[in-house]
Amino acid sequence: MLQALTSAVSGLNAFQQEIDVIGNDIANVSTIAYKSATTDLADSFSQTLANSDLGGDSSVQIGLGVVTAGIFNQFNQGAINPTGVATDLAISGNGFFVVKDAISGAEFVTRAGDFQLDASGYLVTPGGLRVQGYTDPSLTTLGDIKIDASNMPAADAAVDATMTSYAIDQQGRVDITLSDGTTYVTGQILMQNFSNPNGLVKEGNNLYGGIGVSGPIGGAVDPTPAAPGTNGMGTIQSGALEQSNVDLSSEFASLIQTQRAFQANARIITTSDEMLQDLVDMKH
Repeated sequence: MLQALTSAVSGLNAFQQEIDVIGNDIANVSTIAYKSATTDLADSFSQTLANSDLGGDSSVQIGLGVVTAGIFNQFNQGAINPTGVATDLAISGNGFFVVKDAISGAEFVTRAGDFQLDASGYLVTPGGLRVQGYTDPSLTTLGDIKIDASNMPAADAAVDATMTSYAIDQQGRVDITLSDGTTYVTGQILMQNFSNPNGLVKEGNNLYGGIGVSGPIGGAVDPTPAAPGTNGMGTIQSGALEQSNVDLSSEFASLIQTQRAFQANARIITTSDEMLQDLVDMKH
């Protein structure tokens, strides 16, 4: 009976964690590019009461409960909704944007493309992290993506041309249009991909850390982003945002199932308590 209590308590803990995961998914149903999570459970250690003999009889074992084996993110594609905002970018397919803290130098990846231009013309996240890619027309220099006319051809600079518009294509190239009608590529937004995306660590604000241990392009020592559409990555859709991939109907079904499992384990505790009370009462 004490073993039943222990098993039931482990069940309460495991299903409470699963409910926590489901609750977080439902809370993020409208979060840009949020990826839902699933909880995998595994049986705990089993106590062996008798070993099998040469006659083929099975071992006699009693399990001691359940443990949370892992919580895994589901990186399947979320719906892409158009916004009409030039700096909003969605990834159609695999891959992540790479963003960098200009002060600390720390790099993160994200699927959320709700970017904007800061006062200096850098393409940044809502938290001010700068999007990474090639920063020159020859597409050779890695750094912070800046959308302005600083890389314009010398002939256009001589006539004091100014930027009138810009566009970002599916390969992440940033096309600048000048006031004299000249169009040129000023840089390219690059992406990163992983052989084990579940190795990434959620850092909040739609960011993931743990880049080096998740099998990035270029290897753990020197992760190197690549152009969209290469290395198994998807392409960029400008003027759109990827939505959360949370399936509410599935989440509510899982919530009901998990709640019933929690209640069943609570019932085991109540029953075990009643049986222990009967044992105590036997002395009278």
